[in-house]
Amino acid sequence: MQKTLTTTGGATNGTNGATSDGGGALMELSLHIADPELYGVLSEYGEGRERHDFAVSALKIGAIALRQAQGRIDAERVRQEGDRFIENMGHALELHQRGVTEKINSCLKDYFDPSGGQFSQRVERLVENDGEIERIIRAQIGGSGSELVKTLDAHVGATSPLMSALDPKASDGIILTLTKSTQDTLETQREIILKEFSLDNGDGALRRLVGELKESHGNLKDALDNRIETVTGEFSLDKKDSALSRLVNSVDEAQARISSEFSLDEEGSALARMRKQLLDEIEIQRQASEKFQAGFLTWQGEMLAKLAEMTARKEESERSTRHGLVFEDAVFDFIRARGENAGDIVERTGNTTGLLRGRRVGDVVITLGAEHAAAGAKIVVEAKQDASYTLAKALAELDEARRNRGAGVGLFVFSARSAAAANIPTFGRYGDDVVVVWDAEDPASDVAFAAGLSVVRAVSVQAKSGANELEADFEAIDKAIAEIEREARKLDDITKSSQAIENHAGKILNHARIMRNGLGRQVGILNQQIAAIR
Repeated sequence: MQKTLTTTGGATNGTNGATSDGGGALMELSLHIADPELYGVLSEYGEGRERHDFAVSALKIGAIALRQAQGRIDAERVRQEGDRFIENMGHALELHQRGVTEKINSCLKDYFDPSGGQFSQRVERLVENDGEIERIIRAQIGGSGSELVKTLDAHVGATSPLMSALDPKASDGIILTLTKSTQDTLETQREIILKEFSLDNGDGALRRLVGELKESHGNLKDALDNRIETVTGEFSLDKKDSALSRLVNSVDEAQARISSEFSLDEEGSALARMRKQLLDEIEIQRQASEKFQAGFLTWQGEMLAKLAEMTARKEESERSTRHGLVFEDAVFDFIRARGENAGDIVERTGNTTGLLRGRRVGDVVITLGAEHAAAGAKIVVEAKQDASYTLAKALAELDEARRNRGAGVGLFVFSARSAAAANIPTFGRYGDDVVVVWDAEDPASDVAFAAGLSVVRAVSVQAKSGANELEADFEAIDKAIAEIEREARKLDDITKSSQAIENHAGKILNHARIMRNGLGRQVGILNQQIAAIR
């Protein structure tokens, strides 16, 4: 059977199991000892005050030893967490670098490969001989089979119904039909008239008149002969001033006038006026087309001007103070989202004065939470988009911000859209200060900002400990920070390479713009050719 030793200590004030040596707070503690070694040690002391004093001394020594060992345990935990963080960070950066490189190469090859890129193929299909643009333009206005030629030919061409009807040589044309009809009518009327006044026609008017005159007035034969001769003279074509000659002349003149109205050689003829109206209508359509093209070019110029104005307004906004405040808001939101998850207290302090009299330097203050190894330590953050800031000026302001906010570590965040960011590394540590470059609109740059926050938290642990025996435990953290700096420099190189690729893409777009202008000139030439077709 296992032995059990129960001790309640001495009781000098009438309370069982509780005693106070210094008049302080009392704690009642009842122990049941089952451990064989501890049981043997306590059994050597007599029950009562002697055993109680020995147990209290042993408990005190053990508690102090455990408290001293706790710092070593925390340091070991920080080192392990740091190693795990660096390993995860290195793996994430390597995957990100590989993915970005592959995506950039793939996208550029798909679009800009001279041998088979989509952009080159598309441009070739547009501008090559018998390409899409040439076929569209040729189908509309070029060649004998174009829509324009077909339309004009259908309405006013040589084979059109209008020209066929107006052709003097056409057997079914208006002119020949009218001429033939007029001639037929005149011939018919002439034959009728001549027949009525011919003595050979027994039923003719003249023969009837002569018969009646002979029957009624036989004695007046000679007079009638003279009279008849006069009447027949009026209906003779050999006499120029006869009534029949005048009638035939009038008909010929009317026929000539009708023929002249349907002749293109007569400037004032109806057919010539119709042709002029058709040409005027075609000219109006051409002018409307030119006006539309001019309006389109004007609209295009206005749109380009508006785009340039919007770009200038955006650049001015980025240089203005208001945009700097927007950047500070983005920095604060980024820190708060990550700080609250870690149990930290994140405060916006840019509008309040600090420890230095009348000074408001220090935009954000992070107070590490109770779960952190450096609980209660403060980190001050400065966010700037001002193009006039240099690295030396930023470090000087960060030093003042640490003193103003009572912080041991500082973080300075440059906007990647500031002109000053071009000369500053994406990530860098300078003693107790860390400087990062961040683009609030580019999620790819979040890794540098997140790495900066992790480093200042680790530096806060190192700064708060200050114990010589813990220096060896922070060697891994220092190595990790140095590795982050090297990876950040590599990321800068990748960014610069990407920018160079983007510049080359800009040149390609410039060439495309030149080609577009060339196409515009060709359209102008086509318009001239349309005018020449008329």
